[in-house]
Amino acid sequence: MQRPLIAVLITSAFLTLNAQAADLLQVYQQALANDATYASARSSVEAGRERITQGRSGLLPVISASGSNTRNTGDVTPFNVGQQIDTNILGQPIYATKRDADNHNNIYTVALAQPLFNLSLWQTYQQSKLAQAQAEATFAQARLDLITRVAQAYFDVLTAQDNLTSTQAQKVATTEQLASAKRNFEVGTQTITDTHEAQAAYDLVVAQEFAAINDLDNKRAALQVIIGQTPGELAPLRAGVTIAAPEPAAVDPWISSAEDQNFAVISAQLSLEIAKREIARNRANHLPTANLIAQTQHNSVTASGTTKTNSIGVTWNIPIFNGFAITSKVRETIALEDKARNDLESTKRLASQNARQAFLGMNSGLAQVKALEAAELSSKSSLDSNKLGYQVGVRINIDVLNAQRQLYATQRDLSRARYDTIMNGLRLRSAAGTLKEEDLAPVNALLAR
Repeated sequence: MQRPLIAVLITSAFLTLNAQAADLLQVYQQALANDATYASARSSVEAGRERITQGRSGLLPVISASGSNTRNTGDVTPFNVGQQIDTNILGQPIYATKRDADNHNNIYTVALAQPLFNLSLWQTYQQSKLAQAQAEATFAQARLDLITRVAQAYFDVLTAQDNLTSTQAQKVATTEQLASAKRNFEVGTQTITDTHEAQAAYDLVVAQEFAAINDLDNKRAALQVIIGQTPGELAPLRAGVTIAAPEPAAVDPWISSAEDQNFAVISAQLSLEIAKREIARNRANHLPTANLIAQTQHNSVTASGTTKTNSIGVTWNIPIFNGFAITSKVRETIALEDKARNDLESTKRLASQNARQAFLGMNSGLAQVKALEAAELSSKSSLDSNKLGYQVGVRINIDVLNAQRQLYATQRDLSRARYDTIMNGLRLRSAAGTLKEEDLAPVNALLAR
């Protein structure tokens, strides 16, 4: 009666552990919310989306109000104070006396200025639209980088786990082989050499286990940097999965897409357009400018009354000589345009190279996976044969140890080849500018639930 209950509890425990294992999509969602690099890119694009508003402001009217409200106090003392300066209508003398000079002055002005012709401001507005588009392209590239960074960190952890599992399995097998060698030596069926060989193999695999544990900790820490929290159990790759080949199967379409749709290339193209606009903007500083001016002013003075004036007109300015500053600035921006053009060509070549490398890496990886799958079967057969030969005395201990090492190394290489092939597929789409979040779903389907 107790055994079925225990079996149910054990099964429930395993189901709970599997339910808690996070898959690639869940880890990616954590990275979207917590990755500092992606958050920085998101803030940058929010700032970049204000460029058009700022650039357009130079073409819109500027309205301002100014004024002053002052009160003056004091008195005026004539030089001839006390002297007769006139007579009144009754013939009585009028003498010069000190008088107050108090007054209240209230002035306010409302002015409007609207650019009528200013080619420099127009070019600035065109640049702002390009700058905002560049910010969007940079953010799109940051999103693709996040997808590949998360996937790489995820599979790095799985690789480290596989390496540790393989090392621990080899440790178990080596321990058994060491115990067997000691027993056989005690009964006299084997020499001390077999025991020493088994002991050396055991000591080596113990050292490898410590290194594998440390490597796993480092890989989990790298993933933690991206997702902002300690990663839990990760869903492993299913055994015997089939990885789809790249579509299209030729490299040229991928290279063409990388040169046209890669977001780094698009950003470099926009930088070149901005540089061209910068040349036009600086050249426009040689041209005249014209502004519409409208103004109303209210001036109230206690002593003299209130004055109201309204004015409207056009102001213009023609630059004649400015110490060759504009000419020098134009030459500078021409050189910067040439730099932007070379940067664009370099970015295109890099995108093309990345696409080619990822395409070749994926095809090579598919071939390696196929070959390593066959090698795994052969290594298993070799290990079984050596174990049987060791039991009947036609094989020695070192033959079994070598066969074990070969099998575990093949399994480790097979897992790594699968991870690398999957990553090259994601890098290929990223280089071509076609990678989307939806592309993680087929990869996630390869994981064990």
